[in-house]
Amino acid sequence: MPGLIFFCWMLMLPIACAGEENWVGRFDGADTAVPAPWRLLQLDKHVAATQYRIRLWDGVPAIEATADSSMTLLARPVEVDLSLTPVLCWSWRVDAPLINADMAKKSGDDYAARVYVAFKLPPSMIDFITRAKLGLARTIYGDAVPDAALNYVWDNRYPIGTYRPNAYTDRTRMIVVESGAARAGSWVSERRDLLSDFKLGFAAEQGEVTLLAVASDTDNTAEKARAGFADLHFVSREQPCAIR
Repeated sequence: MPGLIFFCWMLMLPIACAGEENWVGRFDGADTAVPAPWRLLQLDKHVAATQYRIRLWDGVPAIEATADSSMTLLARPVEVDLSLTPVLCWSWRVDAPLINADMAKKSGDDYAARVYVAFKLPPSMIDFITRAKLGLARTIYGDAVPDAALNYVWDNRYPIGTYRPNAYTDRTRMIVVESGAARAGSWVSERRDLLSDFKLGFAAEQGEVTLLAVASDTDNTAEKARAGFADLHFVSREQPCAIR
């Protein structure tokens, strides 16, 4: 292990070596704006923006998201070697699930809380038709449109474990990690094997994580929601999550 640590230090890699957590969302709890490298990512300029800030929430330093008929991702670039640290850990909370959302419909594609991970795929894994569709989407929404994405959501309707394409695009998979109001109002810790979820969703062995985002999303249902996100990090399959 000392040799491995020295090797990582010498390379000065921005990704974790085996046995180390790769933190992407750890905050100090001060009541302030969200610091860089986090930034707002608004794909549709005609939709109101969800509001974000850093706060201490029941003793947990966290991102607070407040949505009112709104949708904006709070995103940051990520470098992670999924062969070393394929497991994504985080804590989140919602005041309440949405009422009228339904992930099977475009009109209901809203979530009190969601954790979004974007991937870049090798060109050989994207067929001509898909490349054309992605090109059109990027013409409309910009380069933030990924080759593929996973969304871990706190849903109101579908059971935990539901795994399905997004209502708008089959380049995004929706995974229900929490559902309903039973655990609303308190912090809940999660652990997902991101690499396994990616392989299941896209039948692919390779994919480079490029971006991680959180959101409270209510633009389609015109509802209000508040959510919190904390302690986002990657670990190996053998490691426990390092959630406070």
